Amino acid sequence: MRKSIDGLCGEARDYMGHNPVEGSLFVFYNRTRDKLKMLFWDRDGYWVWYKRLEAGTFQMPLFDGTATSVSLSGDELHLILSGIDLESVKKRKRFQLYG
Repeated sequence: MRKSIDGLCGEARDYMGHNPVEGSLFVFYNRTRDKLKMLFWDRDGYWVWYKRLEAGTFQMPLFDGTATSVSLSGDELHLILSGIDLESVKKRKRFQLYG
């Protein structure tokens, strides 16, 4: 969690293979999952948010060991930041135009 904006941009670009100015929100967390940083490009500069939990951990989604990133919806990110376990959430059926 020592990286600043330039270091986080480098991680997004070099390790994850994404362009940090493409409009995605990048979420980075530490090994113990009690701290996270979010990086976002906003037309003319970067936003960085940092959150440290005083108790508990963030429940991150599971993904295979070969993936360097995972896509989340805004709702899923909100649940993670609120301390809700994604495995215990049951999503009700909704209309989807595609897929």
